[in-house]
Amino acid sequence: LAPALEGRTLARVEIADTRLTRPLDPAVVAAELTGERVAEVDRRGKYLILRFDTGRALLVHLRMTGSFLLGSATDDAHRRALVELDDGSALAYRDVRRFGTWLLLEPDEVQAYVDARVGREPLADAYRAKHLAESLAGRRAPVKAALLDQRTVAGVGNIYADEALWRARIHPLTSAQSLDADEVAALYRGVRAALRAGIRRQGSTLRDYRLPDGAQGAAQHEFKVYGRGGEPCDRCGTPIDKIRVAGRGTWYCPSCQVRHA
Repeated sequence: LAPALEGRTLARVEIADTRLTRPLDPAVVAAELTGERVAEVDRRGKYLILRFDTGRALLVHLRMTGSFLLGSATDDAHRRALVELDDGSALAYRDVRRFGTWLLLEPDEVQAYVDARVGREPLADAYRAKHLAESLAGRRAPVKAALLDQRTVAGVGNIYADEALWRARIHPLTSAQSLDADEVAALYRGVRAALRAGIRRQGSTLRDYRLPDGAQGAAQHEFKVYGRGGEPCDRCGTPIDKIRVAGRGTWYCPSCQVRHA
């Protein structure tokens, strides 16, 4: 998105879905966005951040099925918003399940809002196992639940939490605060490895979501545990089991990932 948006002015903004900006009126938000010039396309965790010359920022959370497409996509029933740029190009926002959100923040609100909701970036050069240890310290919650808390570590969702825990040989119901230094180090490596594997394969495309042009990620073909209930573990051959942790379907290997208090 950066090459298409940076330096461009939002000439016209149309927001067709009231869910996208609620509780704010989408017409009001669209009017506020019109005329803003994009200084930078940024990201923190799962937030896409359009930073404007004025210091304001539009925070976009794509949730499960949100996406941006260059071109107006006028025949797309799932288009929820349209941004026309000053060079005549257009950017469409589509969202099949309508869980995505847009939030326009003033200059003095941006950093505080993001910092309160998002932890450190796990793939940043400066991120270390000690930072993960600090985030897990004193947490009685299952480690899987702690990983899903975006304040623990940015950007780890249900899929990659399961994949990271398998790589670290840690049971998802293990109390976060009970992990020793070696286990935290293994989890640190597991998180980074799982995310890098997903990025290499351009993410995962599951049954409820397809891009209009048919493009798909391929990470789902290389999952170690997620969605593989009953299939043999790649490491030991034990059938993968499924449980629920923090209300989410959770896959793990009963032999490789043994639970402790």
